[in-house]
Amino acid sequence: MDTIRLRVNRQEEFNGFSVSKEFKHNVIAIVYDFDGTLTPQPMQEYTILPEIGIKDGKKFWKQVNQESAQTNGEGIVAYMRLMLEKSKSRHFPVTALMLRELAKKINYFPGVQTYFKRINDYIKKQFGRDIEVRHYVISAGLKEIISGTSIARYFYKVFASEYYYNEYGAATFPNVVVNDTLKTQFIFRINKGKENLNENINLHMPMHLRPIPFQNILYIGDGLTDVPCMTVIRKNGGYAIAVYKPYSSRGKQICKQLLKAERVNFIAQADYKSGTELDRLIKLLLGIIVEGIRYGRESFRQSKKYSS
Repeated sequence: MDTIRLRVNRQEEFNGFSVSKEFKHNVIAIVYDFDGTLTPQPMQEYTILPEIGIKDGKKFWKQVNQESAQTNGEGIVAYMRLMLEKSKSRHFPVTALMLRELAKKINYFPGVQTYFKRINDYIKKQFGRDIEVRHYVISAGLKEIISGTSIARYFYKVFASEYYYNEYGAATFPNVVVNDTLKTQFIFRINKGKENLNENINLHMPMHLRPIPFQNILYIGDGLTDVPCMTVIRKNGGYAIAVYKPYSSRGKQICKQLLKAERVNFIAQADYKSGTELDRLIKLLLGIIVEGIRYGRESFRQSKKYSS
């Protein structure tokens, strides 16, 4: 078990920052990858690809990788561009409304559709209403699709790739691109409370002023694309779980490698039903985080009480 590391709020001014007089580190952020973490297949394979005549998702991703290698370009940009080109050739304009509608076709891992409410209820029942849990998604997939899913209402914020839409509502080119390493930017946005993309996150912010400390963050992902986020969170005192697809020996092997390399605290099969190993491990880590919050609150109270 990792040592719980906490920085207590201080009653002081620090480099122009106004410090709150109340303890505000009572928010837990659970951050999820999407494809392979909450769903067995990439979201595009359930939604847009079949609509533009692509029945075999593997062939599409192979073409994306080939073009990315040939052009020395970014893979996420390549897939977003190819999707638009293929949709245009089929006279099937991509719109935000269409992507949200297609999201209804997405399949999830067992238990996902009831998981978020169960976790929210669990936190309230076990730890009281003074602990807040927020669910975030950081994905290379499309924000427009995620926002149309049946579970979207549970997400506090979704950080994902997005298209730019012209005056007719048709997607024309990538507007926001989220790849493996850029995902870490959003971890810092959550940590610093700078969740709008136009907000600067490069300015120094003392750790005790950040609204969601790293030790209050739990990351859940499925593989190597999540390593940058897992590394940032773990090195700063947070927690990570790697999940693998049921009956996928390759996925399980990747997760075992992540565990061995100490990228994650635990690994488990992607089964979100109540009582499963994953459910148990998530609740175990939430308990550790809550105890850290309670310690921080008491330390803050004493610091304030005996500061004179």
